[in-house]
Amino acid sequence: MKNPINGLNKVFESRIRLGVMSMLMVNEEVNFNDLKQMLEVTDGNLATHLVNLEENGYIRVHKGFVGKKTNTTYSVTKAGEKAFQDHISALENMIKGMR
Repeated sequence: MKNPINGLNKVFESRIRLGVMSMLMVNEEVNFNDLKQMLEVTDGNLATHLVNLEENGYIRVHKGFVGKKTNTTYSVTKAGEKAFQDHISALENMIKGMR
């Protein structure tokens, strides 16, 4: 029997990273404050998870300004898109295998 958790990606085990990726898959880009508000997390907690996703090459960070205020937005990379889709497929296969 095949191990049902083999295809899962450890990076996406965190509910916060899962949430970030879910939002970035359906939006071209999302800014830090919107991510923080939607996920209901602290600045530090979100920042830690964003760094993890960036270091794994799954998201791209865009730093800019809106007027005089800094504005940091995030978008998913091609590698991130593929890794996340593979993770979701593995979850679906695992669920189907349990039925």
